[in-house]
Amino acid sequence: MSSTATQITPEIVAEHGLSPEEYDRVLNALGREPNLTELGIFSVMWSEHCSYKSSKIHLMKLPTKGPQVICGPGENAGVVDIGDGQAAIFKMESHNHPSYIEPYQGAATGVGGILRDVFTMGARPIANMNALRFGRPDHPKMRHLISGVVRGIGGYGNCVGVPTVGGEVNFHPAYDGNILVNAMTVGIADTDKIFYSAASGIGNPIVYVGSKTGRDGIHGATMASADFGDDADAKRPTVQVGDPFTEKLLIEACLELMASDAIVAIQDMGAAGLTSSSVEMASKGGVGLLLNMDDVPQRETGMTAYEMMLSESQERMLMVLKPGREAFAEAIFHKWELDFAVIGTVTDTGRMVLVHHGETVCDIPLAPLADDAPLYDRPSMPIADYKVWSGVKPLGDIPESTDIGADLVTLMGSPDIASRRWIWEQYDHMVGADTVQRPGGDAAVVRIHGSQKGIAISTDCTPRYCYADPYEGGKQAIAECYRNLSAVGATPLAVTNCLNFANPQRPEIMAQLTGCLDGMGDACRALDFPIVSGNVSLYNESKATGGGSAILPTPAIGGIGLLADVDKMATVAFKAEGDAIWLVGGEGTHLGQSIWLREIRSAEAGDAPKVDLAIERANADTVRALVAAGTVNAVHDISDGGLLVTIAEMALGGKIGADLSITLTTASAFGEDQGRYIVTAAQGVDIPGALRIGTTGGSSVAGIALDALRAAHEGFFPKLMDSEL
Repeated sequence: MSSTATQITPEIVAEHGLSPEEYDRVLNALGREPNLTELGIFSVMWSEHCSYKSSKIHLMKLPTKGPQVICGPGENAGVVDIGDGQAAIFKMESHNHPSYIEPYQGAATGVGGILRDVFTMGARPIANMNALRFGRPDHPKMRHLISGVVRGIGGYGNCVGVPTVGGEVNFHPAYDGNILVNAMTVGIADTDKIFYSAASGIGNPIVYVGSKTGRDGIHGATMASADFGDDADAKRPTVQVGDPFTEKLLIEACLELMASDAIVAIQDMGAAGLTSSSVEMASKGGVGLLLNMDDVPQRETGMTAYEMMLSESQERMLMVLKPGREAFAEAIFHKWELDFAVIGTVTDTGRMVLVHHGETVCDIPLAPLADDAPLYDRPSMPIADYKVWSGVKPLGDIPESTDIGADLVTLMGSPDIASRRWIWEQYDHMVGADTVQRPGGDAAVVRIHGSQKGIAISTDCTPRYCYADPYEGGKQAIAECYRNLSAVGATPLAVTNCLNFANPQRPEIMAQLTGCLDGMGDACRALDFPIVSGNVSLYNESKATGGGSAILPTPAIGGIGLLADVDKMATVAFKAEGDAIWLVGGEGTHLGQSIWLREIRSAEAGDAPKVDLAIERANADTVRALVAAGTVNAVHDISDGGLLVTIAEMALGGKIGADLSITLTTASAFGEDQGRYIVTAAQGVDIPGALRIGTTGGSSVAGIALDALRAAHEGFFPKLMDSEL
């Protein structure tokens, strides 16, 4: 039965993820019953993944402007000015549900999708990052998921020739049934060659380029907008299949065409595929479109218009060209062995009209699809009630550690602090020969080709803080990213984010979302660190057997900063024996929600550490000035594990021990107070406002030999993943 003849029943509406009330909106928009193709188009455009219907009113509160911002949220990626007629273009996206179902392809196509978001705007991608969250290391599925995700990220990024230069990995039981895979790409473009997605020019040709359309990924956006039931494995057909070699060809072909004057508008086919790309282009331009589905390149026989419009096959783009430039563009894409087809025209109707086999299979007004999507101000639990619901216990009295050195060894080998070398050695982080700070530092640094300028990149979030106190956790996620960029000497420019939360129809989850966003917004305003792009991923929870329920609130932050001279950047490793070790920001006292408390005392209790944004900014300014002046030769921000873990990481990096001159208590050794750094400088150099705490030298830290610390630090992942190698 054809899609135009299928009877629309309440069951079919529910299968498409639309509520009865939302279906009534569809009826009002059309003035009639939709056919199956039209229903499918409404369902994906009004999905949480595409419409942000539960988060949009809260996202509007975020600061998105600044003198450096060329383009904020609303396009494929954010754009900031980096001087010399150049712009950095960057974004972070989620591929959570697909990566749980099929970890290799889910992660690989997440990388492919975020690459397309960036080069769609005219940028050559220069770096990939990621932010990963897994469940308990001993969970029966976790080794399979870790192995597949890491191989997928490496397999795609390595083949496409863009270095994967860093990221972050956390473990917590809350991710047992719903892991998180967030991918970020940064690219560079000339400011006078930035491309946007608004279609224009009545009669202009609409062109499809890239790979052929198949049946993979149909309902991907809808699947990403619902939580998992017991049938997660049955959803494998909704996971796309990626081809990084085709993506590499697509990058080169698009950039070659972009060097001409042929393109009016361009959009990648991401979530919801041909539907979202065509609807967004036409809606932004205030025009209509007519597509002939017979002309869509297809790799499978007998595809319906419904399947073609909802497919999320990878490595595809949609363009509007200037009239008469079709042959010129086609020659470029055929040279790169890619499909090229004129599949429609821009119209003045304000409607999406699809024709298939001579029959009109869709005729719907575009305005409701983009502008009249449902917007929900969902109930949010008051913060006092949330604190009760969360069940976070007071910290209480914490007895002093009986062996700080032994605790340090335990922490260095714990899942959230152990070396990620096993992961990043599977990524080509040097391809392109412009990576100047490799994984393992506070921020990656990539040289802008042919110059001394560099882009620093960091991804950050501490979900356990966000759970205990969403507002402070949201502030901390921004502040830590700001701190990491500052630690290498970069001036922080702007933020992208990936807001990963559970079911927004639960008031306690909305309390997490709104609290985190309020904290993020206040931090961005205080630090002049605007948010220019992002993604929202909701319904990250699982009812599957063996899974947990809701994930921890995880507003992953991806930030970039600018280094005027990469030769002046700072790194974490101790550089020489006899250097003075200085503490910027004061001694620690805060053990609530710390890694020490979790790993040593098996407790997740107490408040998240408070973030004083004025202190955060002042200390970052101090550190950047010290780096720029060449006063300090090693810098590391203090985060998970506190001061002693930070010093141990610096010592392992430089293969030089530390002789500390302060008396360490449990709180001063492992407290996670914010806004702090460890820096080193030559003897005789004074650091005003900082506290001298020791001298580099020897072969131990806190009485523990570096060899023992290294064995613990480097041993976790190889031991965990041994059965996968």
